[in-house]
Amino acid sequence: MWIKVMIKRTLFFGNPAYLNTRSEQLVVNFPDKDKTEVSIPIEDLGYIVLEDPQITITNGLLMKLVQNKTAVITCDKQHLPCSFLQPLVGHSEQTERIRHQLNASLPLKKNLWQQTINSKISNQAVHLAKIGKNALKLKRWATEVKSGDSQNHEAIAAAYYFQNLFDIEGFSRNQKGIAPNNLLNYGYAILRAVTARALVSSGMLPSVGIFHHNKYNAFCLADDIMEPYRIYVDAMVCSITKTSSDYKELSSDLKSLLLQIPAIDVVIDGKKSPLMVAMSRTTNSLYECFLGTGRKILYPEYE
Repeated sequence: MWIKVMIKRTLFFGNPAYLNTRSEQLVVNFPDKDKTEVSIPIEDLGYIVLEDPQITITNGLLMKLVQNKTAVITCDKQHLPCSFLQPLVGHSEQTERIRHQLNASLPLKKNLWQQTINSKISNQAVHLAKIGKNALKLKRWATEVKSGDSQNHEAIAAAYYFQNLFDIEGFSRNQKGIAPNNLLNYGYAILRAVTARALVSSGMLPSVGIFHHNKYNAFCLADDIMEPYRIYVDAMVCSITKTSSDYKELSSDLKSLLLQIPAIDVVIDGKKSPLMVAMSRTTNSLYECFLGTGRKILYPEYE
């Protein structure tokens, strides 16, 4: 039996525009009267990125987007995603699901974090090997991750991984560091929104993590669950640096490439599917672990 999976669209608005709704459509008008009105079915939309500060959006449209579980992402003055609009009710069983999430035992959360870091480091190892770098240490560290990652293999592996990922003198992973940190920041922000959207749709709170617990972070669980998926951003950015020397500035073309992240194909549970669909499988499997009917989080395997 074949099941058709609908790939939700990602829209990016980098210029002034007026966004409203009519007949279940997102309607776009522009200050430039020579540009014609554009309409897109709201049901087709998964993500909307609002970058220009002169974008106007109606409350009626926001309501319909939220009801459609469309992620509305706004950007700051540095053009980086800074906020994410999510529905108050993302699942019909939300109260019950949140209760199971909040009641998760410490041993369970430590086990889930162990699975998460094992998957993340394993994916990093495959990626390094794929681009011709030595990945033996990463492969070993992946097998040594203990409950709760008590020996902090994540940080050890990340330091080695980023030291070897780019052939760029002076590069280190730092949000305010030299390029391509700018591309990584943007890609990770999009991935964070994808993860948060999937968690809300699965009836869980993105703010209550299994490992991350910063009281100032409203997306602790999203930051946990996105870890093994970071590799797809890394791979895209790595490819950009090898095929272009013009990546110091986050251009519209580069943003367009990175905004394809939700739709790229990944392999999860032996099957290929778009990343946004795979993320929903991951968050659903996480809930099954909280419920007690499952013991394993489904994470993608990088190829």
